[in-house]
Amino acid sequence: MKVGFFTDSYFPGIDGVTYTIQAWRDRLEDRGHEVYVVYPDGDYEPGPHEFPVPSLPNPFYEQYRVPLYRRLSSLPEFDVVHCHGPASTGLMGRRYARKSGATSVYTHHTPIEDYLIQGLKVETAADLAGRLYVAYENRFLRSFDCVTASTSRIRRDVEHRQLPVGIEMDTFRPGANGMFPDDETVIGYSGRLSAKKNVDEILRLAEATPEYRYVIVGEGPERESLERAAPANVTFRDFLPRARLPEFYASIDAFVTASTCDTLGLSTLEANACDTPVAAADVAPFDETIGQDNGARFAFGDVQSMRDAVEECLTGDRDTREAVREFSVDRTVDELEAIYRGEA
Repeated sequence: MKVGFFTDSYFPGIDGVTYTIQAWRDRLEDRGHEVYVVYPDGDYEPGPHEFPVPSLPNPFYEQYRVPLYRRLSSLPEFDVVHCHGPASTGLMGRRYARKSGATSVYTHHTPIEDYLIQGLKVETAADLAGRLYVAYENRFLRSFDCVTASTSRIRRDVEHRQLPVGIEMDTFRPGANGMFPDDETVIGYSGRLSAKKNVDEILRLAEATPEYRYVIVGEGPERESLERAAPANVTFRDFLPRARLPEFYASIDAFVTASTCDTLGLSTLEANACDTPVAAADVAPFDETIGQDNGARFAFGDVQSMRDAVEECLTGDRDTREAVREFSVDRTVDELEAIYRGEA
């Protein structure tokens, strides 16, 4: 099959959507399919089967660009259109599918309404914009043949198929853990540094546990304020290259997240695949993905509960890799093929 991925997020930006698209594309191509990516242009040289869309800088979040339009006639003939975002590029994909009769699939990656406060600053304005946005996306999603999401809850009024984005188990595995000294207990986090990721909760935990070292890997609009507020036992690092993330996950003693906006929390499961337990807030999706076999959950906003969850992760013997094997990307791609063929 010829599959067109239409995405509003792509390289050189680094996030879960970009890496998911790369992982799915690689595996689909290994199985003999042709996969094309239509994405907003930027500081990135397109490779084979990649089609940039003219775009403008995003005034609210510089990592992402605002795509404009590209003539549909300039694209190949696709059997399947798979959209990964609701903005201009996703709209292009839906229009392409309607004109061509191609099978249309949408994967819900991000609850964008949770990020509007980042640009609008005023909570009442962000709440209103969020309600309007969700109403728009509900209508948008209903126009696709199939909608997928990583967990059972997507906060959208549409039928969807539960399809985790998937862990690259062959990449994320236990291995060399020499990134930090053996005599240190290191608690780590990797991800975007934005408001709903609640990394400030990790700083509160660090202040309450000076005996541990905390390493926060990531970039985003909250980074400067977080660094100013961080206690002495917290270190910040820029995003690591994908190839070094398994070493980071294998080197830390526990991964911690207080995010309230994840749809799957891929980094948590990647850490599990490297045999590292995860302490996560007791909110969706972690109430479905993190349990006693691969970590512990805590009451959001309760530092003592957070501390107890981390302590629980640091004790006991868990096979966290086995606990998340069901999220393997190879299983995901098996299901994707079935969806594309109309068999599921």
